[in-house]
Order: sequence, then C-alpha cells, then structure tokens
Amino acid sequence: MNRNSIVAAALALVVGAGAWYYFGHSGSDAQAPAGARAPGAREVPVMTAQPKLKDFALEVEALGTVRAKESVDITAKIADRVTAIHFEEGKQVRKGDVLVELDNAEALADLAAAEAAERDSRSQYKRSQELFQTKALSEAQLDQLEATMLANQARVAAARSRVKDRIITAPFNGRVGLRNVSLGGLVNPGGVITTLDDLSVVKLDFAVPELFLSSLKPGLTVQAQSSAYPNATFKGRVDSVDTRVDPTTRAVVVRAVIDNQDSRLRPGMFMTLRLVRSEGKALMLPETAIVPEDSKHFVFVVADGKAQKREITIGRRRPGEVEILKGVTDEDVVVTDGTLNVHDGTPVVARSEAAPQAAS
Repeated sequence: MNRNSIVAAALALVVGAGAWYYFGHSGSDAQAPAGARAPGAREVPVMTAQPKLKDFALEVEALGTVRAKESVDITAKIADRVTAIHFEEGKQVRKGDVLVELDNAEALADLAAAEAAERDSRSQYKRSQELFQTKALSEAQLDQLEATMLANQARVAAARSRVKDRIITAPFNGRVGLRNVSLGGLVNPGGVITTLDDLSVVKLDFAVPELFLSSLKPGLTVQAQSSAYPNATFKGRVDSVDTRVDPTTRAVVVRAVIDNQDSRLRPGMFMTLRLVRSEGKALMLPETAIVPEDSKHFVFVVADGKAQKREITIGRRRPGEVEILKGVTDEDVVVTDGTLNVHDGTPVVARSEAAPQAAS
C-alpha cells in the first residue's frame, strides 16, 4: 500500500468516530429545555384527604382542689367548762342540733335576776299610768319609770344571750369532724371544738388561662378524676367564674360544683379535670397537611393530576387536627402525606387515606 492510500484510510476512521460521538452523545445525554418535562416522567405518590365538618368541642385540662359546699369551725364565744357533748365524730347533724353545752349556772342566775327586776319595773310603770291619769304623778316621773322598765328589758335580753352562748348548735346540715374537747375541759373563745362540713355538694376550684376566658360561662360540663378513685369519673358543671385575673399567672379561677351524695369526695382533695364545651361544627384537616412558611400557612390541593399550592387561614387546634377558616372547602382534595416531595405544579398520584396502602 502506498503512502496516499494510508492517509485516506486514516481520514476515514477519524470522520467516522466523530460522527458516532456527535449522534450518540447528543441523543442520550443532551438536556431538555428548562421547564419542560421529559416524556414519561414519574408522578409523585401522595396521600390525600378531604376537609371534613366535625363537632368541635373546647377541652381544657386543669388541676383543682375540692372544697365543701359550706364549711365552718365550731368555736365558743366565751371561756367556760364543757358540761355536755351531744355529737359523735363523723356523724351527720341537722341545723339547730345542740353539739356542746358549757357551764351556764352563773348565766342562768343573772338571767333570773334580770327577769325579776324587769317584772317589778313593768308593774310600777303600769300603776304610774293610772296615777298619771288622776294627776297624782307628773309626766317626768312617768317617763323615768318607763326608762327604768326598758333598761331592765334590755338586761333580760343580754342575760338570755349569755345563756344562749353556752349552748353551741349546728348552723347548717352537715357532717362533724374530729372532737377537740373533752367533758369538763375548759374552752377558750375562738378555740376549735370541731368542724362542720356540708358535703352533699362539693366545690371544685381550678385555674384556667385567660386565653379561654371568653369561652367560660356557668353550666359548662366538667369531668374530674381523683387518684383515690382511679376508675371513677365525677361529673359536674361550672357554677361561677372569678371576676379577676391573677396578674402573675394570667389565669382566672373557676368554680365547679359536683354532686357528692355518697360523700366520697372530701375537702382538700386534689383532682384532675377536663372542661368541655360544644361549639358546633368546624372544617377540620389533619395537621400533617399544613405547610407553614414564615407567618403564613399553605396546603397542596390536587386538581387535574397536579399539586396546586394554596394559602389558607387556620383557626383552633386539637391533637392531630387543625380548623380551616379560609382557603379550601369540603370538596377539595388535599395532600396530607408527601408535602415535602411536591411543589406547585408537580404531577402526583393521589391515594385516599381511607384506601389500603399498596406494597412498595
């Protein structure tokens, strides 16, 4: 082979290799224009759900303390010795029942003397009225006798009050506590003889953040539990709301009442409770569907096989769900799982949360 033949063969090899590189490389590795989707691109699988109208109830959890409906320490007004005890510890008593009697011998003697003086002055006043009619007694003398009679009547009332102070009675129906005095013992003014509690109904005081102040009103349902009765739920209702908010804790004290005819609840007990209020229907979505961005909230709505980003306005929350005030309706299909894999315009394959998941 001569020199010209060798050069021609080499040029043919170079041209062939170049043509192969151009057509092969450009057909396999050339990028599509920006923004265009290559034919047969894979859709993103997502889980979807529709917003649903559900009953939305306000639930507030709090800790409360039990108090008696009525509670009082039974004390004496005067210092004297105990002469009789008429109650048993832990027993029910009625209003007006005598609980304790104190030594009243001296008080009864004073009362008898005051009554005798009052009778004498009243008799003198009646006779003086007859004499005044016959002008045998002046008007000034009649007035003096009347004043004496009235003073003696006041002394009788005071003596009767001192006798009554030595008989200690129950001011209302209730259950008496432990006895702190003994027969013959000396009782001092203000000293606690026993306690009296009306436990037919108990009060449950608890604090609620001021955030819920507008939703609090008498009549709301309360469900309370105590560690003393782990399997029991005590139902009650809100009776009143305090007029002041604590400036330190920013909470308001709420008082509920619970029926306690079986006397299981006692003053001072610690209880956990839930305050429930029905507030009608609300459009709810799973909280996994919400995409927060700065101070705004978005969801992805599936339409025509694509994800469409839409701004929404949210309201109240409860575990696992968020109230939707604006942006979607109960007819929209919203992405609830897979929001991290889609953006506005992404082709998706929607699958309802109610449908069983296919094996991957």
